Amino acid sequence: HVQLVESGGDSVQAGGSLRLSCVAFGDTYTMAWFRQAPGKEREGVASADSERRTSYADSVKGRFTISKDNAKNTLYLQMNTLKPEDTAMYYCAAVNRRYTRYPTLTRGEYNYWGRGTQVTVS
Repeated sequence: HVQLVESGGDSVQAGGSLRLSCVAFGDTYTMAWFRQAPGKEREGVASADSERRTSYADSVKGRFTISKDNAKNTLYLQMNTLKPEDTAMYYCAAVNRRYTRYPTLTRGEYNYWGRGTQVTVS
């Protein structure tokens, strides 16, 4: 079993920045950030694996940067140029599996989830 603990969510003005962190207690090869706004489906934001390969949703490319510190077993999401539409609960997810082409952003592939951290952009 893997426990994931997120932190870093806050309320910021549009154009601002935030850095989310997710500490993993257990083996995690591939990790990701998902987000869910009220009334919407949970969507993949960015993913990273232990080889430092990454993938991003089109809506955040060029603004968000994901990184995975293998030594600390911690996943980060640096979010810049935040927009009101980025407002959501952000969830960390993990799976102990390597994907052939790139770390997946498919929700159903992840079997460990954190409780979430709220990001509000106004």
